[in-house]
Amino acid sequence: MTPQPAPSTTRWTPISGWGVGLLAFVAGSAVQLQQTDLWPGWVYVCGALDAVLLLWAALLWGRPGRWRTAAIALALLVLGFSLAGARASHQWAQRLSPALEGQDLTVTGWVAAMPQRTDTGLRFRFAVDAAQRTGAAGEAVQLPPNIQLGWYGGVARTDTADPAVWQLSSQPPDVRAGDRWRLTVRLKAPHGQSNPHGYDHELWLWEQGLLATGYVRAGAKDPAPERLATSWRYPVEQLRQRVRDAVFAAVAEPATAGVLAALVTGDQRAIDRADWDVFRATGVAHLMSISGLHITMFAWLAAAVVNVLWRRSAWLCLRCPAPHAAVWGGLALAAGYALFSGWGVPAQRTVCMLAVAAALQVSGRQWPAGVRWSLVMAVVVAADPWALLQPGFWLSFVAVAVLFASNSGANQSVHQRVGHRFLSVFKEQAVITVALTPLTLLLFGQVSLVGLLANLVAIPWVTLVLTPLALAGAVWAPLWGLAGMAAEALGWVLKPLASWPWATYTTAVAPLWAGALGLLGGVLLVWPWPWRWRVLGLPLVLPVVLWQAPRPAHGEFELLAADVGQGTAVLLRTARHTLVYDAGPRYSSESDAGHRVVVPLLRALGERVNTLVLSHRDVDHTGGAEAVLSQQPQALVLSSIEPNHPLRARWPMTRCEAGQRWRWDGVDFEVLHPLPGDYDTTRKSNALSCVLRVSNGLRQALLTGDIESAQEARLVASGHPLSADVLLVPHHGSKTSSTEAFIGAAAPRFALVQAGYRNRFGHPVPSVLARYESMGVPVLASPSCGAMTWRSAWPEQVTCHRATARRYWHHPAGPVGADAPP
Repeated sequence: MTPQPAPSTTRWTPISGWGVGLLAFVAGSAVQLQQTDLWPGWVYVCGALDAVLLLWAALLWGRPGRWRTAAIALALLVLGFSLAGARASHQWAQRLSPALEGQDLTVTGWVAAMPQRTDTGLRFRFAVDAAQRTGAAGEAVQLPPNIQLGWYGGVARTDTADPAVWQLSSQPPDVRAGDRWRLTVRLKAPHGQSNPHGYDHELWLWEQGLLATGYVRAGAKDPAPERLATSWRYPVEQLRQRVRDAVFAAVAEPATAGVLAALVTGDQRAIDRADWDVFRATGVAHLMSISGLHITMFAWLAAAVVNVLWRRSAWLCLRCPAPHAAVWGGLALAAGYALFSGWGVPAQRTVCMLAVAAALQVSGRQWPAGVRWSLVMAVVVAADPWALLQPGFWLSFVAVAVLFASNSGANQSVHQRVGHRFLSVFKEQAVITVALTPLTLLLFGQVSLVGLLANLVAIPWVTLVLTPLALAGAVWAPLWGLAGMAAEALGWVLKPLASWPWATYTTAVAPLWAGALGLLGGVLLVWPWPWRWRVLGLPLVLPVVLWQAPRPAHGEFELLAADVGQGTAVLLRTARHTLVYDAGPRYSSESDAGHRVVVPLLRALGERVNTLVLSHRDVDHTGGAEAVLSQQPQALVLSSIEPNHPLRARWPMTRCEAGQRWRWDGVDFEVLHPLPGDYDTTRKSNALSCVLRVSNGLRQALLTGDIESAQEARLVASGHPLSADVLLVPHHGSKTSSTEAFIGAAAPRFALVQAGYRNRFGHPVPSVLARYESMGVPVLASPSCGAMTWRSAWPEQVTCHRATARRYWHHPAGPVGADAPP
């Protein structure tokens, strides 16, 4: 007789009391993450103890019913809040003392993770054993247990037999996980850029437990870095580094090697930026990290191997049945693979799901899918409360919930024909695509329109061909060559899809309420109900799909000075037009403010740029221009950069000259500097900065680039109106600019400074700040304010994004100028 498949238990069922309680635990953790300041640690400890007592009382004396369910939910809600707060309070107590910022310190410790090498050096996690001030006194100091260091070259030991011989090197020496070093470093508090819809780097550092960042001092006059020992500490990280290095050694094409390294070791930073753009445009980016699909496949293969090997030993089978051994063996090996790959949120979720499934299978019990889902979510949040703020967390868990709820694949059988299996996979992918589209638009502001087609090809190829070959290469290196060919073949399919003009749909990022309605609508569309009920989800999806960001009224304008570090990037918006003034700095050959800040900001606001003004050629103003123009090719470019500049070879530009005027939506724009003759007589780029004045007749803004005192004097002498409600401080607050005469002529209500936290130039310099203060002009700077927004309709206020989006893990930068290095 052919055995019949057992009834499916994956169908979503109403969540029980424990399921509600577990969701309450997650909700409590989510509420704690909204705190702007932490309470004393003992408050969280008392809250956790009270929650445990309430839970114990509800379980011991409470009768089954709504009141006991409510008591359990309340107890777990408070417990989730308190545990997250207690962990945060403990971590906050370990932060770097402000008095140690910018000081030369000698630290001894271990390289705790595989370093990330870049074109300028490398970055790595350092576990501190001991620290002291550099110098004769050597006063011991207390540092956070884990810090992030950059090493950008300096002096390094030569290959001669004499260990005292050192030479200047553009790259640091080979640094390996598990090595013990003595280093001279300079540290600062974790400080990232703060922009609307921007990446929260401070949250990432906090979640990783990195409570200080800095760099190695390896100059000719600094104490030489010293490798003290090589050990077997951090064996997983050592193995990951060896495998990653072996991949790059075996595969000639760096971009292909980066994809393989990401699939094997979870090092997503190894993937080239251009490849990431292709993966995002085609909706397959989730496959290029260690996803739940990869770990599930690995667990299945591992369980099959353990089952075969276990059955070969009668002694082992008598002590533990082969099916049970296969389940636990597969789980253990899958957990090891997840740990080896970096232990991301999808990996955590999958291992927890597999663990619950294994326990239920071995015990013979069955839990509703909703309870299993809630339990896994609670376990992940208990281990890492800040995972709740990761987009991958919600995409991962919502996708699983949607598959359960829609009953997709619940009745599949291994005996199905290939055609039926293909239709089942197509249905599952279609369900996930439809249901997650609103959530994807809410989180990223764009969704791939070719994602369904691309995933139908990529999922089986990556899961069944590319990833197994990449993993097998760790055992036999020649297989990495075949894996590289498989990765390149995938690129041949994805790149044409990504190049289609309609490959992605982009819209402004909607508010949370619209995203929540859209997600509900997406779920309704795939719910196993008659279509007359499903179509009710369509109206709920429309707000998040068609959302338009609010714009200034006719005759008004808005200025947003982005937080780009040491550089300039300003977004000016009228009722129907957009201008970008400068595009921010280039951070390295692989990263710039355009790609990291300006383009995501424009995408999140749904902007179509009409004009890009590049004030002058300096890289802190033009470093992000290529990324902006690649995403906004229709923009007219005004600039003072020279004709042979690389940017002008790719995009046509108009020279900015005093007297150029135009009017948008009742708002006037006028270029005040440079004069046409300046291009023949001036060689200094700062002196050619395009100065732009914006006015609606009542309110004005003045954007000055990097002009210096001579150009300021000429503008004042010209007699042209310079008055402005908001002034972009010339040259980031350098001592070469902001003369009293110029400040007096502009008479700004606010002065805005765009500069990097603890930048090496000391901008804005104290003497300039004192000058503005003596003339009654308040100065706001991006290190303490983040992105700064001023609106002509409300000229009396400037909104600081660092203040409006503040959470307890964000660095309180203090007043303007407080971060200046000594």
